Amino acid sequence: MEKGTKLLSGSIWKGIVSFAIPLFLGNLFQQLYNTVDSLIVGNFLGSDALAAVSSSGSLIFLLVGFFNGIAMGAGVVISKYFGAKDYDNLKKAVHTDVAFGLAAGLLLMGIGMLLAPQILVWMGTPESVLPNSIVYFRTYFAGSLAFVMYNIVMGILQAVGDSKHPLYYLIFSSIVNVVLDLLFVGVLRLGVGSAALATAISQAASAILCFVRLVRSTEVYQVKIHEIRFHPAILRQIIGIGLPSGLQNSIISIANIVVQSNINKFGVMAVAGCGVYSKIEGFAFLPITCFAMSLTTFIGQNLGARKYDRAKKGAVFGIACSVTLAELVGVIVFFAIPYFAAAFDSTPEVVAIATKQAHTEALFYLFLAFSHCIAGIMRGAGKSTVPMFVMLISWCIIRITYITVTVHFIPKIQVIFWAYPLTWSISSVIFLIYFLKADWLHSFEKK
Repeated sequence: MEKGTKLLSGSIWKGIVSFAIPLFLGNLFQQLYNTVDSLIVGNFLGSDALAAVSSSGSLIFLLVGFFNGIAMGAGVVISKYFGAKDYDNLKKAVHTDVAFGLAAGLLLMGIGMLLAPQILVWMGTPESVLPNSIVYFRTYFAGSLAFVMYNIVMGILQAVGDSKHPLYYLIFSSIVNVVLDLLFVGVLRLGVGSAALATAISQAASAILCFVRLVRSTEVYQVKIHEIRFHPAILRQIIGIGLPSGLQNSIISIANIVVQSNINKFGVMAVAGCGVYSKIEGFAFLPITCFAMSLTTFIGQNLGARKYDRAKKGAVFGIACSVTLAELVGVIVFFAIPYFAAAFDSTPEVVAIATKQAHTEALFYLFLAFSHCIAGIMRGAGKSTVPMFVMLISWCIIRITYITVTVHFIPKIQVIFWAYPLTWSISSVIFLIYFLKADWLHSFEKK
């Protein structure tokens, strides 16, 4: 049981950083999946095809984000039992998590493929890109089981402190994705649906490798096929912690769909330009997400082991690192955005839109980083309803209200871009007050 103990003892900063680096690299390659799709589609198939891929992004995250939030809850439960050395409940949590992933993947496949056309129409997707958007969306969700199971098994490994093996498997599958994208789109010219197919095949490869790792493991978290089933008491814990995270992801996605619907009104070039920026922004967010995920595992394990002072010090260190790195990346994006955008689509209108959005948002990444880190800490402490309500208020209600009202009077796309810095700042203020004044650490100790 050597793995994961570096989060429970020794240098706090070394433990968090050594766990975060593989997460960063893993998220980097994860981001490559959709980015490669857009990069190759934009260069080989043109702006309309790129817009079709981009218009599906918010809708994909709406459905995927909910189940990934539940997977986060499972990770918290597993890390808690791992830290407490409660191996009987640890085994039950692992097998319940796998059973949930199988059921959720099949459910998501049906929902995504069935509802795709109608939701894309409701979003006001431009008619010229609607057929390709539907094809991309349906093909992507045909592989739902693969990417849900990858997130489930990857989450199990990360919850017990193993962030390296998911990284190795992700590197392999990312290479597969690039090769298949070039073959399907660049050589065979099979269209945007083949880009989604390449992603699904690649994610299936990484999911299988992670799952085999768990099955062949000699550790207490080994997955045994005949033991995969739901344990009701454990499932209630996973749902109790994961449901708020899942709802939070869905709430943010609903807000983003409203944003995308407003962007769609500005035409195909605006859709393509904002889609390009979102891919670049995904890379910029990597330091944010890796530290937030690290803090969830670190806090969960240390509170499970009753190391409360260590949990608090780790929280402060993780926040400081994430905020600093996020702002440095923001400065780079601010100045280099025209060159980054042109790599996807050199059309002047597309580059201009992406540049305008980056110049509005990039210097405010520190607020996004702070909000995500506090949310990660709260999840690790078992208080996942806190970030859900904060983000419901700031990232959904306020964001949608601001866009709906302001765009009506000032019909400019920059108005939409300002919704993000505004709501990131509001959530940061709320989270700061809660973090400093709430009794989140001691309430866990009393439990």
